[in-house]
Amino acid sequence: MKKWLLGLAILFFPFFSPLATYAEGTLQQLIDETPANGTLLLKNKTYVGDIVIEKPITIKGAAHTVIKGSGNGNVISIRAPHVTIANVTVTNSGKSRSTQEEYAAIKVYSDNNTLKHITITNSFHGIYLSQAHHNVVEYVRVIGKSGEIAGQGNGLHVYYSNFNKLAHNTIVGTRDGMFFDYANHNVVKDNDVSRTRYGLHYMYSDDNEFYRNRFTLNTGGAAIMNSNRIVLKGNEFLLNKGMRSFGVLLQMANDNKIIGNEFYQNERAFYIDQSTNNFMEGNTIVKNQIGVELWGSSQRQTFTNNRFWNNTISVLSLGGEENNRFSFRGVGNHWGDDAHFFDLNQDGKGDSPFQYKSSLHKIVEQNELAYLFLNTPSIKLYEKINELMHETEVMATDNHPFVDRHSMPWTTILVALVMMVWILQSKRGQRQ
Repeated sequence: MKKWLLGLAILFFPFFSPLATYAEGTLQQLIDETPANGTLLLKNKTYVGDIVIEKPITIKGAAHTVIKGSGNGNVISIRAPHVTIANVTVTNSGKSRSTQEEYAAIKVYSDNNTLKHITITNSFHGIYLSQAHHNVVEYVRVIGKSGEIAGQGNGLHVYYSNFNKLAHNTIVGTRDGMFFDYANHNVVKDNDVSRTRYGLHYMYSDDNEFYRNRFTLNTGGAAIMNSNRIVLKGNEFLLNKGMRSFGVLLQMANDNKIIGNEFYQNERAFYIDQSTNNFMEGNTIVKNQIGVELWGSSQRQTFTNNRFWNNTISVLSLGGEENNRFSFRGVGNHWGDDAHFFDLNQDGKGDSPFQYKSSLHKIVEQNELAYLFLNTPSIKLYEKINELMHETEVMATDNHPFVDRHSMPWTTILVALVMMVWILQSKRGQRQ
C-alpha cells in the first residue's frame, strides 16, 4: 500500500508542487535554456521579470504576451549583442530615483540588438540605451505613468550611444520623449511624440539626423542644447504651447541644418540663443505666436526660402546687435501679409529689400509676462499705433523677398496699376 501511495505521489508531484508555479513564471529559466542564437517563443500570458539576457537569442511574444517586472529594477536587461525582442508588452520597472541605476522597462548595454513591436507601460524610462551602439528600436509604444510629468523618466533614453536607429515609435506622456546625452551619429525618423516636457531633448550630442518626426502638444518640441551639426528635415512641430514653449530651441547649438519642417501654432516656432551658423531653409511657419525669436547672442543664422504666414510676430530680435541674414544666394523668404512691395518685372521677387518691423521687443525685454498677451487683439493695435508713431524697429531685412501674389493686398495692386498707367501715359506724352 505504501509503495502504491509513493508511486502516486511521484506521478502527480509536478502538478501540485510549488515548483510547477515557479517554472510557469520563470522566464529567466526559459531564456537560460534557450541555446545561443536560438529562438524562444512566448505564449499568451504574463511572465515574471526581472530578466537578464547574456547571450544572442530571439524572443518573440504572442498577441497578448506580457513581461511584468518586480517594480524594483530593470524588467529586461540586455547584456549580450545580437538580441532580438519582438511582440511583447513590458511593464512595471523600478521607479526609484534614489539609486545610481536609472531603471527602465528595457535597458540595453550591448550592440547590434533589435527591439520592435513592443508596448511599454508603468515604467520609469521606456527603453534606455547605455553605451550601446548600432541598435534598432522601431514600432515601440511607450505610455507614461499618470501623475506629475517631472517625476517620470524618458520614453527613449540614449546615453553615450552611437549609430542607433529609432523609427516609427510612439511616445505619450513621459518626461522627455527622446533624450540624447553624449550620443552621436544616430538616425531618428517617423516617430510620434506628444504630451511630454520636450519631445526631443539634446545635450552634448553631435551629427544626429531627424526625419519626418511629429512633436505635438509638448511643452517644447525639440530642445537642442550644446550640440552641433544636427539635421532636422521634414518634421512637424504642432501646438507646442505655453509661456516658455517652442517648436525648436537652439541653445549653444551650432552648424545645424533645419530644412523643410512645419511649425504650426507653437508659442515660438524657433527660439535661438547663444548659437551660431545655423541654416534654416524651406520651413513653413504658420500661425505661431512668434515665428522666430532671435537673441543678440546668436550670430550668423541664415533663413532662406521659408514661408512665414499669419504669425502674431514673424521675427523678434532681442538683446542687441545681430549678424544674421534673411536671404541666401539671392533667395529670400515668403512673408505673406507682412510684406507690401512691388514686383513690376514679375520675377516673383520684390523690387526692393523688405524690412520686417515691430515694436514688441521693448515690452518683451522689459516684462517676461508679455508673452501671455501675444494672442490678444490688443497686440495688433499696439503694433499699429507704434507703426504710425514710427516707434517700430527693424527685426529682419530680406534683400530678396518672395512675392506671394495670393496674399498681395488690393491696395498694393491698385497702387501698382496706377503707377503703370502713369508710366505709360508719361511715355506716350514724350513721343508726342
